[in-house]
Amino acid sequence: MKARVLGCLLAAGSLTLPAMGQEKNKSVSLIVLEPGHFHAALVQNTRYDNVNPVVHVYASKGPDVDSYLDKIKKYNSRPEDPTQWDEKVYTGPDFFQKMLSEKAGNLVVLAGNNQKKTDYIKKSVDAGLNVLADKPMAIDAAGFTLLKDAFTQAKKKNVLLYDIMTERYEISNALQRELALLPELFGTLQKGTPQDPAVTKESVHHFFKYVSGEPLIRPSWFFDVNQQGEGIVDVTTHLVDLIQWSSFPNQVIDYQKDIKLLSATHNATTLTPEQFKLVTKSDTYPDYLKKDVKGKNLEVYANGQIDYTLKGVHARASVIWNFQAPQGTGDTHYSIMKGSKANLIIRQGKEQNFKPVLYIEPVNATPAYEKAVAEAFKKAQAAYPGIELKKNAKGWEVIVPKKYDIGHEAHFSQVAKKYMEFLKAGKLPAWEVPNMIAKYYTTTEALKLAKAKK
Repeated sequence: MKARVLGCLLAAGSLTLPAMGQEKNKSVSLIVLEPGHFHAALVQNTRYDNVNPVVHVYASKGPDVDSYLDKIKKYNSRPEDPTQWDEKVYTGPDFFQKMLSEKAGNLVVLAGNNQKKTDYIKKSVDAGLNVLADKPMAIDAAGFTLLKDAFTQAKKKNVLLYDIMTERYEISNALQRELALLPELFGTLQKGTPQDPAVTKESVHHFFKYVSGEPLIRPSWFFDVNQQGEGIVDVTTHLVDLIQWSSFPNQVIDYQKDIKLLSATHNATTLTPEQFKLVTKSDTYPDYLKKDVKGKNLEVYANGQIDYTLKGVHARASVIWNFQAPQGTGDTHYSIMKGSKANLIIRQGKEQNFKPVLYIEPVNATPAYEKAVAEAFKKAQAAYPGIELKKNAKGWEVIVPKKYDIGHEAHFSQVAKKYMEFLKAGKLPAWEVPNMIAKYYTTTEALKLAKAKK
């Protein structure tokens, strides 16, 4: 995105900018609203040529905004490729009203407490502001209804509402999608069954982890499903997005016609008081968590599974949260797409050194098929120079150069740059909005289904 200029946004009338002094040539000016999640800072982990370095922050006072500002200071002061953000901060109980009245920028970045996020999204769009929001944009059925209204209003206001889908930029996910587009290699996507879905995405996450080299301190509200959302509407947002994006690339999904929920389950992860203190630095459970305390331990409904059909294809999204990963490991991902000629499988276990690795496992290995794979793979190599195939007992492993393994934190800037390209064009791809709506329908309806079983 470097060296590109977004000035045509002004000429097109799709953005209205405040006065920016010496930075008036910068087409995008950020407003960071109530940054309660470290993802808010990760959007600013790099510099953007077309973004005003002056960032206006509106938040309530407390450790959440302090943690965000601390990360920005570290980005600004790091020895290698430091950023140059100039944070103008307003804190107070009226921070949201202040933001709406001042409109000190044109792009609202939202990553924090999800309880009010959908309302913030809707009112920001109503005010004529573009919004780049961390997932999830809705955590329940009421939020889904409000989000649909926000998308309708965004179209009327000629602004862009978009969520941060970093997993599309992880190389194994990108290559799985790329290879599924090759009929000579993959064949056609199978229909599957409820017991044996054609597409499965599973992820394992951890409450205690390291971000930017330091232990992540999570706010206590992160463990309240009324504020963060259950796992079935949180992390599964990424999984449902990948299922749609990989199975039906660039196709519009109509949630009322194309999605059928079959079953959904949820269950809790147990945290001891010692574990809660380690990850939050809090000695006691706040009042809003006491509803979830059993004995001395905290029960967090962070786990869930969704079984559904998408355009007739059986799919499954599953998420598990543990407290801490074993030494030397981290969050993991498993994925399979079943084709008529081969299965495309991402594994991330001990054998893969806990790094995601993509495999091609043929349904019927023949010399003719092997030749067809070698020929078809050249198309993927043209898109991703340097990737190679390595034969193994079950088929092939896709060997990926290190240059593509840039790490999860770097994917946030990739999403931001892609979003800025959309801003420059003045529109999102035609399939993005209906598919975002379909995604949040899937997750919020799954939550209703899981709760109905209790």
